[in-house]
Amino acid sequence: MSTAITTTLETDNQPTSELGSSITCISGYLTGIHARDRTPDEGGEGKVFVVGWEGDNDPLKPHNWSIPRRVAATLVVSCIAIAVTAASSIDSAVLPQSAAEFGVSDVAGSLATGMFLMGFGCGALFAGPFSETFGRNAVYMSTMLLFMIWIMASALAPNIGAQIIFRFLAGFFGSTPLTCAGGTVADLWDPLEKTFGFPLFAIAGFGGPVLGPVIGSYIGPGAISWRWSEWIMLIIGGLVLSIVFFFQPETYAPLLLSWKAKHYRELTGDDRFRSEMEIRTTTLLQRLMTAVYRPFVLTWTEPIILLMSLYLTVIYIVLFTFLDGYTFIFSDIHGLSQGLTNILWLGMLIGILSAVVLVPVVYKWTRAEFEKVPETERATFKLHPETRLWYAMLGAAPAVPISLLWMGWTSYPSISLWSPLASSVLFGYGVMNIFISAYMYVIDSYEIYAASALSFVAFTRYLAAGGMTIVGIPFYKNVGVHWTLTILAIISAIMAPVPYLLYRYGVRVRRFSKYAVTRA
Repeated sequence: MSTAITTTLETDNQPTSELGSSITCISGYLTGIHARDRTPDEGGEGKVFVVGWEGDNDPLKPHNWSIPRRVAATLVVSCIAIAVTAASSIDSAVLPQSAAEFGVSDVAGSLATGMFLMGFGCGALFAGPFSETFGRNAVYMSTMLLFMIWIMASALAPNIGAQIIFRFLAGFFGSTPLTCAGGTVADLWDPLEKTFGFPLFAIAGFGGPVLGPVIGSYIGPGAISWRWSEWIMLIIGGLVLSIVFFFQPETYAPLLLSWKAKHYRELTGDDRFRSEMEIRTTTLLQRLMTAVYRPFVLTWTEPIILLMSLYLTVIYIVLFTFLDGYTFIFSDIHGLSQGLTNILWLGMLIGILSAVVLVPVVYKWTRAEFEKVPETERATFKLHPETRLWYAMLGAAPAVPISLLWMGWTSYPSISLWSPLASSVLFGYGVMNIFISAYMYVIDSYEIYAASALSFVAFTRYLAAGGMTIVGIPFYKNVGVHWTLTILAIISAIMAPVPYLLYRYGVRVRRFSKYAVTRA
């Protein structure tokens, strides 16, 4: 068979008219191959056989894998998200003990958390080009390994300066697998399935920062050293890395096609079999430069990205200032111990998990949108991006300011702590659904530019959250719990109309955009 294929491929010296009949012969053996001339910017001359999928139902295509296999792959990247995001917040659970050992104030000690988040933001700018060159799994494994090395260094840090540097580097490398995880979700699920596929990943990704204080709740005040907060995250990271290494399939379609092209080259001995990924001439350095500057270019010209960045920045500021605020709310006002105060983060986790109740509802509505389209056109049909805003519009947007006011003005010794705890459940519900809507809306609105758009969204929210984590202690101490939460509630209330306004006017905004899709 390979001899026959090789014979049919010797077409360089054939006239163009003969190329078609030759390729027809090839298709008897191999499908999904497109023969064409190399373009001037691709380098070289002559023909190239571009390897693609063998139709929409190609079993090698990740979208066509069985649902259990795709769910399993999504759950693996969810584990990655939990491992790296829990590490972002776990140090707050042992802040009094680490600050005391290093001989610094709690404000200075909070730099360990703040710098980790800033590292997250900076690292997010570089993730895309690497995953588009080496594939998802290579990035997951290499950066998870580097993340673990710097987490280990943080556990061994001799002073506060070293710990701050090591935590920044851990955050820098930890952000890369988290950022690429969204790409894996897109690799696995089609636009309709993404309605439940993305929340499956996002709930874990957003739940990680809430789990961090719970995991570290009794490490600081217990019999073991606060440094075990880092050792535990190292162990979790090692377990997740092992799962990725042994069980996670590669999902990046261009890389899968390049492997397929390599197989054809070995099978036929013909070097002209190439995937699109192998033909491109842009270097990794060029893509890195684009990845760094394009997010900032998009920001100044795209109101959708600007609004969603501001909205998620506000959400993350509130979330991560709670790392400081819970001590003032539950320890100082209600007299709870350090360990029990951290356990109460489970209330917010319950709210985050409650977001799953909307998945069947939104999926039903999204499916109805698809059913309006003739069956012959569904394969190419793309949803209106505004349909992704339903998660935020179903009570999530107003839930955030309401929960903050509720928590702020029921945080009195004379009122049961169950009241602010219940408000944290509502807050968790709100922020989770806003996060899902914001990400899915940006992805669907910008498609090929989505990676750049999301890079800026991640950069701004993590940098702002890192800064506010550091000033959170003096903020709560000087302004007080009631007015701190009131100020945050007012800011979030100003942002609450954003999903409703974009649902109403998003189509018009996209029509005037240079980068967004323009379908109505």
